[in-house]
Amino acid sequence: MFIAAAAAVLIAMVISIIRLILGPTVYDRILAVNAFGTKALLLIAILGFLTERPEFMDIALVYALISFVTTIALMKFFKFAHLGLPYRGDDLGDL
Repeated sequence: MFIAAAAAVLIAMVISIIRLILGPTVYDRILAVNAFGTKALLLIAILGFLTERPEFMDIALVYALISFVTTIALMKFFKFAHLGLPYRGDDLGDL
C-alpha cells in the first residue's frame, strides 16, 4: 500500500516538473517548485515509514521549512526585485 503511495507521489512529482518546464509565467514556475517540494516532503515521510526510521520525519520537517522560506524569498524577489530593502508603498524619496 505504501509502495503504491510512493509511486503516486513520484508520478505527481513528474507532473510538477512538467508544469515547471511549461509554465507560462514565473509565478506558475514558482508554484510548481513549491508543489514539487511538498511532494518531496511526502516522499521522504513515506520512505521513512517504509524503512521504519522515525528520524526521517525530522528531515522532512526541516525540508518543509526550507521549502517554505525559499518560496517566500523567491516571491518577494520577483515582486520587488530585491530581498534586503524594505518595501515602501510609495516613493517618498530618502526619508
